[in-house]
Amino acid sequence: MLYSRSVEYAIRALGSLAELPEGSQKMCRLLAEEERIPAFFLAKTLQTLARQGMLRSAKGPTGGFALNRPAKKIRLWDVIEALDGIERIENGMGELPRFGPVRDTIQQYLKGTTIADVAARRRKRRSKSKPPLPEVQP
Repeated sequence: MLYSRSVEYAIRALGSLAELPEGSQKMCRLLAEEERIPAFFLAKTLQTLARQGMLRSAKGPTGGFALNRPAKKIRLWDVIEALDGIERIENGMGELPRFGPVRDTIQQYLKGTTIADVAARRRKRRSKSKPPLPEVQP
């Protein structure tokens, strides 16, 4: 695995947060339920991202998390760097023959893919899974 479970959960949660209307936030507990992620684990991950400036958080009964910058400005690479560090990808599997070009392609993908792209894919997948509306007979 190129990145940790924390990163996987963060990408899913950030994708969900990117779909919120401007100025909205979502409670960690609700995010965890929707994404089927352990709430305690997700809370620690989101707090780390808030400390890194990727998210803003508000405490209290109406509190929650929201993106601190536009989703199109948060790359998957940024999430990995904030949670795991990039050494795992840059140095990982370096001993494997001919792995350099594969690693470079993966890095390009992670640096070129944003949370906005994740949110768009989520919306597309949801629209494909919705059953068609029944036809109304006059």
